Amino acid sequence: MKTFPNVFEPTLAEIMQQPFPLKTKWNQDYFKNSRPITLELGCGRGEYTTGLAVRNPERNYIGVDIKGARIWQGAKFALENRLTNVAFIRTRIEFITSFFGPSEVDEIWLTFPDPQEKKRRAKKRLTGSRFLNAYRTFVRPGGTIHLKTDHQGLYEYTLNLLAYNHQQPEVFTTDLYGSSLAGTAGAIQTYYEQMFLREGKKVFYLAFALKTDHEYAELPETEYVE
Repeated sequence: MKTFPNVFEPTLAEIMQQPFPLKTKWNQDYFKNSRPITLELGCGRGEYTTGLAVRNPERNYIGVDIKGARIWQGAKFALENRLTNVAFIRTRIEFITSFFGPSEVDEIWLTFPDPQEKKRRAKKRLTGSRFLNAYRTFVRPGGTIHLKTDHQGLYEYTLNLLAYNHQQPEVFTTDLYGSSLAGTAGAIQTYYEQMFLREGKKVFYLAFALKTDHEYAELPETEYVE
């Protein structure tokens, strides 16, 4: 994968010691255009990143994951299909602010992220206040955050966090494929999503506009009931 021109794998030392070279310059130096950038955080095999790129060639897409074996599949597909609007970053999402500058990203997709059920891991939830405040540093004002999950607890936690911060989602459903949103948010299915659907599980979905002028506060109680 180190030979792939669409994959970036900076070391921890490189991330911590100096600004990532493409920070604030993704459109200028990598994509060579001014089109909106969408991130998929925890992209896994990259099905969503590449699927969106195929469907929307007028936009740029970047998938982020720590697992190289997963990224390899999406990156290889993008190269074989000459998708010039796709890139991947292999890194921990905790370091995501190192890669993007103010208003550089248009929207974020969170597709079946780890629900982080344990209280001690609550700060790792990708829809928690810690990460929402991180996204505020590089997502444009009003940029959309999408969440798809099979975990009812994570879905409800996110709704409650938004309500606690005096915000309502733009759209939300407890059964994506039984709703009118299936043709849009459900148009692309990941490997795991297909597996969940075969098992008869419901897919929860919500989308909301990120308030970049508002610091998100965490819920007083963030532990799920197991």
